[in-house]
Amino acid sequence: MHLRVLAINTWNTAGDPRRIELLNSELRRLAPDLIAFEEVIQTSELNQLDQLLIGTGLHGTHQVEAMSSTPPWVERYGGSAVATRWPHRVAEVLDLRLSDAQDVPWATLAVSVPIPNVGELLFVSASTSWRLEAESARERQAVALSDLDARHRGELPTIIAGDFNATPEASSIRYLAGQQSINGRSAHYHDAWAVAGDGPGYTWDIDNPNARSEMQAIVRQPNHRRRIDYVFVGSWYAHPNAHCYIESARLAFDEPIDGVWASDHFGVLVDLDIGMEVDSG
Repeated sequence: MHLRVLAINTWNTAGDPRRIELLNSELRRLAPDLIAFEEVIQTSELNQLDQLLIGTGLHGTHQVEAMSSTPPWVERYGGSAVATRWPHRVAEVLDLRLSDAQDVPWATLAVSVPIPNVGELLFVSASTSWRLEAESARERQAVALSDLDARHRGELPTIIAGDFNATPEASSIRYLAGQQSINGRSAHYHDAWAVAGDGPGYTWDIDNPNARSEMQAIVRQPNHRRRIDYVFVGSWYAHPNAHCYIESARLAFDEPIDGVWASDHFGVLVDLDIGMEVDSG
C-alpha cells in the first residue's frame, strides 16, 4: 500500500499571518496520509490545528488534548500534533522536559493508526531540545523515543517524524539510525532522507528569510544550513512480518508562494510502500 508522510514545523504564530492559509492549501495539494506537526498553537482563543486541516479530510490530535498538564510557553511556541487519513487512537503522550532541558513545550505524541486491510501502525510526532548545546538532553530524549516505540509498536513498522534539532552527525540521530550506542543502549530506524533523498536536504536554511531571523538570534554565524527534520521508519528486526520500503523523500514548503514562505523550516515529504509480508508457504 502507498503511504505518504509529512514532517513539518509550522512555526507557531510568527511571521506573515498568511502562512497558515498557505500551509493548508499546500496540505490539500500534497495530500499526505500521516502528518507530524510541531509548534502548533492550540488555546481557547486559537486552534491552529483545525485551521491547518480544513478541507484535508484528515483526523487531528494536538498534545494538549492528551496531556494532564500544560507545559509552560505552549501558548507562545505551540506543541506537537498529528493528523492521519484514518481515525487514530492516542497511545501515549510523552513529556520530554528534563532537568537540564526544561524549555521544551513540545511533547511527543504517539498514536496507533489502523491502516485498512493492512494492519496497525504506530505513528509518532516528536521534537527534541532546541539549544545548540543540548545534545546530552537530545541523547536521552532519543532513547526515550525508542522506549516509547517498544511499548506500543504495532505489526507494521513504526514511523517517527518531526523536528529533532540535530544534524545527521549528532549522537542522538546516529543512535536512532543505528550508527552508535548511548549508555549501552542501541536502536535502529531508517532515516528516509538518507535512503531516498536527493542532495543535502537542509530543512533549516538561511536562504529562507523566516529561518534567517531565527538563526541571527540562535546561531549568529553566516551561511548556516542544517538538516534537522526527519522521517524515521522502523526496522525489520522489530517488525519481521511486515515491510516499509522508502520510495522517495523530498523537501516541501521550500519555496515561497506569492512571496510568502510557509514556515521557518522546510518540510520532509516521504512516500512509502507499506504492508504485511505474504507467506509464500
